[in-house]
Amino acid sequence: MQRDPRTYLWDALEAARRILAFVDGKSWDDYASDLMLSSAVERQFEIVGEALSHLSRSSPDTTARIPDVARIIAFRNVLIHRYASVDSALVWSFAQERLDVLIEVLETLLQEINASSQ
Repeated sequence: MQRDPRTYLWDALEAARRILAFVDGKSWDDYASDLMLSSAVERQFEIVGEALSHLSRSSPDTTARIPDVARIIAFRNVLIHRYASVDSALVWSFAQERLDVLIEVLETLLQEINASSQ
């Protein structure tokens, strides 16, 4: 049974927000030395990628409006399947530099879908 596309958007949005909350006030040194923090951030990135992967199958038109969605999904695959070679600096960089835009897009899409279904 296919889930409502809003559910995937919400899952991705909440996971992205969690990443920002986890790294708030943290430095690279904090991240690099804290296994629990890095594991939590990676897990939330996995959820973002998985949710967007499902969204791409259930609502390709919506997914096409998300910048770099293919790269986000591919990043999830690296975290899951090549876990032994994950570049922590890259994960940190994504958490610091790319999430604000993704969150903004996901919020907009979710608002638009909610408004159109009323």
